[in-house]
Amino acid sequence: MAHGMGGKALPDTAKQDDTSWLAATYRRTRQFSEQLCAPLLAEDMGLQACPETSPPRWHLAHTTWFFETFLLKPHLPGYRPHNPAFEYLFNSYYNGIGEQYPRPQRHLLSRPTNDEVMAWRHLVDAAIDTLLTQTDNLNGLMQLGINHEQQHQELLLTDLKYSLSFNPLSPRISRPINTTNQANESTPALTFQCFEGGLVDIGAHSGFAFDNETPRHKAWLEPFQLANRPVTQGEFRTFIQDGGYRNSDLWLSDGWSWVQQKGIERPLYWNAALSHHFTLAGEQPLADNQILAHVNYYEADAYARWAGKRLPTEQEWEHAARAQAIAGNFADEGLFQPGTVRNSALSHLFGDVWEWTASAYLPYPGFQAESGAVGEYNGKFMCNQMVLRGGSCASSASHLRASYRNFFYPHLRWQFSGIRLASNPRTKHA
Repeated sequence: MAHGMGGKALPDTAKQDDTSWLAATYRRTRQFSEQLCAPLLAEDMGLQACPETSPPRWHLAHTTWFFETFLLKPHLPGYRPHNPAFEYLFNSYYNGIGEQYPRPQRHLLSRPTNDEVMAWRHLVDAAIDTLLTQTDNLNGLMQLGINHEQQHQELLLTDLKYSLSFNPLSPRISRPINTTNQANESTPALTFQCFEGGLVDIGAHSGFAFDNETPRHKAWLEPFQLANRPVTQGEFRTFIQDGGYRNSDLWLSDGWSWVQQKGIERPLYWNAALSHHFTLAGEQPLADNQILAHVNYYEADAYARWAGKRLPTEQEWEHAARAQAIAGNFADEGLFQPGTVRNSALSHLFGDVWEWTASAYLPYPGFQAESGAVGEYNGKFMCNQMVLRGGSCASSASHLRASYRNFFYPHLRWQFSGIRLASNPRTKHA
């Protein structure tokens, strides 16, 4: 996911600049990471089912490496790294820091143990407390570290779900959502809200933001329409039953190649009968009005074509979301799966599922990556990926904003990624 090291504290950040607020937020964020791992067994902590994912233990260690590397080593006099080997084992991508242990082999790191990683985390936490009493000029870097850990909390959940899905025992680490009455509930009608477009502001303008959300700039939007809600499991089942995965006319060239080469017939985690799907609460029945998740960009685009619509651009999505409150189903709820659709205007823009856009992940006009390792991540990945917006059921509510840009390669679908349709206004005929 968008996992940028470059971050900025933009104007109007009085609350975030308060050291006591930062200390409390730091502690709360670190504790939530450990809370997510509380239901896991020691055997779960080293699972890594594919190179794109990482084990839960590695996520706990890497986020600790961040605070040690970027805050404690350069800013706390006399601080020495807990274990110099960890600087190599838990560096993810930052060539400016040094070499990294190979990502596809992270599941082989049975040592350090869970207890050793937890002890390291707590030592770093204590050192951060000391650092915050000695200086108040590291607020931007602290905010970056906190947001970085929140990103890894989401990755921990999505990575773990993928790894657990290969176990025939269908392990569960959370409670299921209430689907008792869903069979008799109708799905709210799909309607579209009209936007006039025009010259609009795009990008972050206050508070913390990753550097890929800046600089704020103008963008021209033609009139457009945006769906009131995301696509549901029932609606996507109809697409499948109508031959959606067999109709090449619906698919981009790369997408059709992916379908053919991989033998794709349904979303990730769905069974062949299209009746159940794997969740972090174990195998659960598919509900017609539950929000669809775990489709990639190719699937999202094909569904939009089948429905006679299109995906929104990221600028359209952000413009529509500016006036909406950040409310929805987030990781804070502890459910870790999308909910059922609400019958309200522009519902679920935040939380439940990341929504694919039609926009390639590119720099904004005037973008410049920050110097050094903190600017290394976002800029160098602005190629061959697509933008998603809004957050998911595995995101923390405090982590999200309308300007947030997530990005993934178009073939990936193990994240909680879904679909919101857009369209152009109907042409009026004389």
